[in-house]
Amino acid sequence: MMKKIMFVCHGNICRSPMAEFVMKSLAAKVRAGDKLHVESSATSREEIGNGIYPPAAYTLSLHGIESDGHHARQFTIDDYNNFDMVVVMEDYNRSNLMRLIGCDCEGKVWKLLDFVADEPQPCNGADISDPWYHGNFDKTYKEIEQGCRGLLKYLGY
Repeated sequence: MMKKIMFVCHGNICRSPMAEFVMKSLAAKVRAGDKLHVESSATSREEIGNGIYPPAAYTLSLHGIESDGHHARQFTIDDYNNFDMVVVMEDYNRSNLMRLIGCDCEGKVWKLLDFVADEPQPCNGADISDPWYHGNFDKTYKEIEQGCRGLLKYLGY
């Protein structure tokens, strides 16, 4: 059965698209690419239609990961209804997401670093650092890769 995962951050130009493309790359390496449908979106409308932020794309390319064709979009209630998991980057994203959906009544919302724990609990992990403010895209990449590896393990891959 196909598992649908939506990564969410504030603008959908740095962290969530990085997570989307890292997850797709890692899933392909463990031959799970055809079992996972992965997308990303924003809680805000600020960057709608914009491509991935160039330093984020460059950081992905250093790891052999392409990010062409990405266009930022806002998360919708239909996304909540159509995806199995909604994975935010930080608590701030989670609170903004809750304003959009009202209630995580189906228990779909997680933070990406929840999955680095031995026994993951929803929204209990650390925040993915925001490179928009600190400029260290390598640090953010490492955190995202660690979270995506943990998520793959959590899913049984």
